[in-house]
Amino acid sequence: MRKYDFNTVIERRGTGSIKWDFAEKVFLAKDILPMWIADMDFRSPEPIIEALRKVAEHGIFGYSGVPESYCNAVISWMKAHHNWEIDKEWLVYSHGVVPALHMLVTTFTEPGDQVILQTPVYYPFFDTVKYHNREVLDNSLQLNGSQYVMDLTDLEQKITSRTRMIILCSPHNPISRVWNRDELTRLGELCLAHNILVISDEIHGDLIYTDYKHVPFASISADFAGNCITCTAASKTFNLPGLQTSNIVISNPDLRKRFKETVRNAGFGSPNLFGIAATEAAYKHGQAWLSQLLEYLQGNIDFMSEFIAHKIPGLKLIQPQGTYLLWLDFRECGIDDVKLSNFVREHARVGLEPGFIFGCREHGFERMNIACPRSVLEDGLLRIEQAIIRLTNT
Repeated sequence: MRKYDFNTVIERRGTGSIKWDFAEKVFLAKDILPMWIADMDFRSPEPIIEALRKVAEHGIFGYSGVPESYCNAVISWMKAHHNWEIDKEWLVYSHGVVPALHMLVTTFTEPGDQVILQTPVYYPFFDTVKYHNREVLDNSLQLNGSQYVMDLTDLEQKITSRTRMIILCSPHNPISRVWNRDELTRLGELCLAHNILVISDEIHGDLIYTDYKHVPFASISADFAGNCITCTAASKTFNLPGLQTSNIVISNPDLRKRFKETVRNAGFGSPNLFGIAATEAAYKHGQAWLSQLLEYLQGNIDFMSEFIAHKIPGLKLIQPQGTYLLWLDFRECGIDDVKLSNFVREHARVGLEPGFIFGCREHGFERMNIACPRSVLEDGLLRIEQAIIRLTNT
């Protein structure tokens, strides 16, 4: 089995990387260590690179379709990794999950309708609702001890005749929760009872740590599958977001027909030739790399937990169950909560994402991307530690 190297720092500046080349513009500060946007500082698996090289060497980049082998690779992966049996007919190709979410909102809701978001949540969700003149129904997650939980009592009390849809984040970004079957079942039953369509963003579904298991919402029951549209992609799992390829799984034929009409009317036809090749290679040959990646990420989490315990005791890490995005609680670090983001950016020189952009009602939270070599993670933590020390000594 090939042994992959996740420790080597790969220079990404000068490649058009949003994370690195645009960090100074985003954070309005120089010498920023970017640990924000959700891509990884690791090379993708060699079989993917080989597949892309083969396409490039052919030299003809005409319009492409979705081959049978691609569909079979997606179907086989979902069965093997999530015990979820899907049919080829259920797959609708998309140029990304976020574009699909915009089209799903416009297809299945009307201006003035309410869409449920469980905050704090991935901030582009807000755009998919508000840009199309829909209303966000905020069902805030509750921090219960050391983990967040759904507040379904609050949700049921807030549902109105205009509530049409929920965008479920599973696993949840940014709090790194992997929802269990019981939680999803209770949510699904509530949505069925109130005729609320479930859009389940499961793009992080392969990035799950030991002792936890991702349960595809649509796999729980036939009733749930008929009331659900699932958004999936290999992009987060294998670091392919720049190839803009995703799969929207819709078993309900009426829902599928309506969504495909929207996709066609929007002019989205031929898929990305490189994205198709990369995704197929990932699902056929990426398991060894993914296993090693998860082991390395767990090592990063362990390193970070120990570092915080010994050197930044006021900082709390919400222990992640999945994803490589960690939710940090700075509330006991002696930093003015309102000025926290400026402090991290200007004094620590670390580019994190502030909790308020995720709809977090409480100040004091930041999201950190730890999908980087351990030396880079250590640099970020040292910067934060030293900035806090300087603060307490003034």
